[in-house]
Amino acid sequence: MDERTNIAQQVAEPWEAERPASDDALDVAIAEAVDGLAERQYDDGHWSFELEADATIPAEYILLNHYLDQIDDAVEAKLAAYLRATQGKHGGWPLYHDGDFNMSASVKAYYALKLTGEDIGAPHMTWARSAIRNHGGPARCNVFTRIALALFGQLPWRAVPVTRAEVMLAPKWFPFHIDKVSYWSRTVMVPLTVLTVLKPKARNPRGIGIEELFVRPPDEEERYLTNPTGTWVGEAMLVLDHIGRATERLWPRFLERKAIDKAMAWVKERLNGEDGLGGIFPAMANTLMAFDALGYAHDDPDFVTARKAVDKLLVVNGDMGYCQPCLSPVWDTSLAAHALMEADLPVDRPNLAAACAWLVGRQVLDVKGDWEANRGHVRPGGWAFQYRNDHYPDVDDTAVVAMALHRAGNGDYREAIERATEWILGMQSRSGGWGAFDADNEHDFLQNIPFADHGALLDPPTADVSARCLSMLAQLGFERRHPAVTRALDYLKGEQEENGSWFGRWGNNYVYGTWSVLSALNAVGEDMEQPFVRRAADWLRSCQRPDGGWGEDCATYWQHRRDEVKESTPSQTAWALLGLMAAGEVDSDSVRRGIDYLLAAPRENGRWSEEYFNAVGFPRIFYLRYHGYCAYFPLWALARYRNLCRGNDKFTKFGM
Repeated sequence: MDERTNIAQQVAEPWEAERPASDDALDVAIAEAVDGLAERQYDDGHWSFELEADATIPAEYILLNHYLDQIDDAVEAKLAAYLRATQGKHGGWPLYHDGDFNMSASVKAYYALKLTGEDIGAPHMTWARSAIRNHGGPARCNVFTRIALALFGQLPWRAVPVTRAEVMLAPKWFPFHIDKVSYWSRTVMVPLTVLTVLKPKARNPRGIGIEELFVRPPDEEERYLTNPTGTWVGEAMLVLDHIGRATERLWPRFLERKAIDKAMAWVKERLNGEDGLGGIFPAMANTLMAFDALGYAHDDPDFVTARKAVDKLLVVNGDMGYCQPCLSPVWDTSLAAHALMEADLPVDRPNLAAACAWLVGRQVLDVKGDWEANRGHVRPGGWAFQYRNDHYPDVDDTAVVAMALHRAGNGDYREAIERATEWILGMQSRSGGWGAFDADNEHDFLQNIPFADHGALLDPPTADVSARCLSMLAQLGFERRHPAVTRALDYLKGEQEENGSWFGRWGNNYVYGTWSVLSALNAVGEDMEQPFVRRAADWLRSCQRPDGGWGEDCATYWQHRRDEVKESTPSQTAWALLGLMAAGEVDSDSVRRGIDYLLAAPRENGRWSEEYFNAVGFPRIFYLRYHGYCAYFPLWALARYRNLCRGNDKFTKFGM
């Protein structure tokens, strides 16, 4: 963590001679934020902030330990403290801070607490139990939770959709093929199919169950499976599941063994060292349980490696801790670098140069990942989200990293940028948009299968990722007449909502999506006075709160709650400001009030205070809180405002 001294002074000095006294607060906030980021940078140049999810991940970590009989009472006590602290005012557990009761999160959190030795007569356990029973009990959980409960013998296996490993033997043309679902579904499902075929039972050495949560005995429950879409296709899938269950015992055992072998070979090829299968906790946990179910010793090298990957996700602070769903160093590093460059930190400063060098070293150049199924002719060249995840580079990360390296302006990065550009162009879908990890991953009929009750089986193109790719192409000099640019513009215009906003798939929500698209439109040279652009800017202004900030609740992913707000947040205010400034609104009263909100909002050591979740893994199912967002996005917005106010242009020349 070198070269931190006097950074604040260096950032402020260029404006010293011309800045009015009223701008002192702006310069101070920027300088503090720059210093704060410098303090948090690792010696090798990267940043990695905590990534927090809901109660399900730490609860699943505890369940995993008791499944394997690898109980760590000291660690689990800290996770239990976190679970108690995040219990909602309704008695259960929400999917995000100050959110509604969620059955699956609540059942897992309650079970995990009981496994750690919590007295079920304690007030918080009694409160949780009452809330769970009042909402229908564990029978109303989602599919993934019901599978976990079946593994612990708390539910019969008929509560789970038929999920067979034989799918690994299906030909490419088959309606359900593993290449047709998203990367996150693929990595979770492949080891999971081994578990649902073998139907092992958790070791659960303390013999803990949750029979007190059920409204009616599990064996008496008549209907566990539901139609995830409500369509006739979903009903037909329920019939097929019933037929599959009735004939399951007739399936040839040699095919079952062949399928399991193929599934585990697939897993081992992608084991990803101590960064774990897919870089995500659910896939890693399923891998460990599959190894165990197949009789792997706990000192087997593959088992040990997978276990280390899981344990690396733990965050422990004093007497409390939690388990992260994954790690986000590439994303954090690239965004932090953008913010620092926006703050006019010289690109040849050692800390920025180190960040760029670290990013270049993480580019995936030699592995053709699962994306090859639809784009086999394209050379690798992307970046993953995590430290290592070579089979699953991320389109969004790749675009942001390429823009950061290009902005750094060093010729040493030319080859990395060219390979990234080649990969991004190759990953464009037929619609003109980009998905996060795959191209043309739009097999919508699969959303009807009973297993898909989470609604996130696929990875179709989205406005926010597509906007980032368009921004990258524009910043690199691709002209509007280039076919990829033309198609991307057409796609984005077609995705605009009636009120002028754009949906945000990976960040909360319409503010995030609208900022992303407006930045792309500005970068590509679109006339920002066009009616469709003005509608977007008008929508952003209409969402500004009396305190000058913006805030958008995670509940907006439900259409009937799409305007819900609880309070302003620094991250969302920064996105709105960046979007309005991309639309040419730097001199507007709305932008000025937003800047005042950021300057007045509480911050410590250069990072703004933010409790509310600011991102989404799966809409309506799984939400995230990036702890770094309140460090670099407000800095970015404040620095952009200063640059535009004190420069000769009303628009930035950069893609973000």
